[in-house]
Amino acid sequence: MVEGDNRLLMLIDDEPAQSRLISALAAREGWRTLVVGDSETAIATLGTRQGMQLSAIILDQWVPGDDACTLIAELKKRRPALPILMLTASASPLLAVEAMRAGATDYLIKPVAPDRLMLALRSATKREAPRDELQPLTEKLGQVLDFDAMIGNAPNFRASLAKAAKTARGHGNVLIEGENGSGKEMLVRAMHAASPRARAPLRLINARAVPPGSIESVLFGHEQGAFPGAFERQIGALQHCDGGSLVLDEVDRLPMDLQEKLAEVLRTGVVRPVGARHGFRIDVRVLSASNLPVSALGAAGYFHPSLHEVLAPVTITLPPLRERSGDIAALARHFLARIGEQPGLRSLTITDGALALLAAYDWPGNVRQLQTVLFRAAVFCDGDALTADSFPQLSDMLGQPAEARDPRQDGVGVMLYTDDGNLRSLDDIEADVIRLAIGHYRGRMTEVARRLGIGRSTLYRKLGDLGIESAA
Repeated sequence: MVEGDNRLLMLIDDEPAQSRLISALAAREGWRTLVVGDSETAIATLGTRQGMQLSAIILDQWVPGDDACTLIAELKKRRPALPILMLTASASPLLAVEAMRAGATDYLIKPVAPDRLMLALRSATKREAPRDELQPLTEKLGQVLDFDAMIGNAPNFRASLAKAAKTARGHGNVLIEGENGSGKEMLVRAMHAASPRARAPLRLINARAVPPGSIESVLFGHEQGAFPGAFERQIGALQHCDGGSLVLDEVDRLPMDLQEKLAEVLRTGVVRPVGARHGFRIDVRVLSASNLPVSALGAAGYFHPSLHEVLAPVTITLPPLRERSGDIAALARHFLARIGEQPGLRSLTITDGALALLAAYDWPGNVRQLQTVLFRAAVFCDGDALTADSFPQLSDMLGQPAEARDPRQDGVGVMLYTDDGNLRSLDDIEADVIRLAIGHYRGRMTEVARRLGIGRSTLYRKLGDLGIESAA
């Protein structure tokens, strides 16, 4: 938190209640907040001593003065390296697209969820990523809540999905492990939608986003007057989800004493709010998620064994994207199709050169980061297809000029798409496959025919029809 003590946030907002909320949330991450009420004051503040210390800006869409996008462009012109986050009450991506084109780093939908704000501030100010292309976005496209929307054919990924689909039909608790951005939230939502509790209450809680002093009340509830500041009775998430499901994300972030108490509640089926004289019987299915292997945390003394036992009768592990790079092409086309449906955007294709570039990156932010990168590229694309030039930061990081990349160098072998993103003809693709086989097997035509699954006479007929020399 030492680093965060020097961070100053400028909030451009004329709503006192919202300003107090955002200032309090930012303070949890070690930020100091400077609140200004209009665009003129904001621009003037940039030139002051405090303005020179700013680490980020958050502005409300309805800020008095200039249009929000005009103000973003002006702020970006004066301070190009300063991250700018926009608050909007609109769930439509149209305004977000316009704001990003004006220079916004990220956008947040009101009312602001604490975990979303903290994620946005952390992501916008990461020192190791000086440009925005590879940064995650806080808000996400609306999710399709079924297993068919989980794209990928890698064996380890399909095995995890099959296990999840089978487990979804039961009532037992499930622990899902996987790196940040690997699809855990989407998977638990799909499991709930496919479960017998699909019509029952569902609530999602991120343990990291709730202050340690509040998480007990959030989970178990409290009675009025149970502690200083408990001005009214609060029903906890476990009681709220009676008959339904509770999604507990980053469960490894729970304090150890709370882990033991939660284990007892889940084992007995009785929750007792803080300050209550008696408990309440509940029937809750807990779908928990962790970015780290819980068994390893338990062995190191960082996770209570009794909670691990009750949370994980079934454990499902989602592989990181770098372990299923063969799925990147299908994921990219899936995301682009969905992005093209958003207001302010249009349908785009993607070239093989761009796909090869994406496949060469190791994606530390996994599927979520891939979606963000494609969304940003689509926002700024002027053509009908994304090319390798649409991802300049990736090209710089991977050390090869975008225009020089050839998918065949990455083992793709045969290009399926033309430079404008359209499919090549079947004859052209087949000719490339045969040429590849002839080169790979050094002109041994019997072996070429055997590997292609055709007879030698058929192979020679195809060579003639396609105009291929056997020496190719």
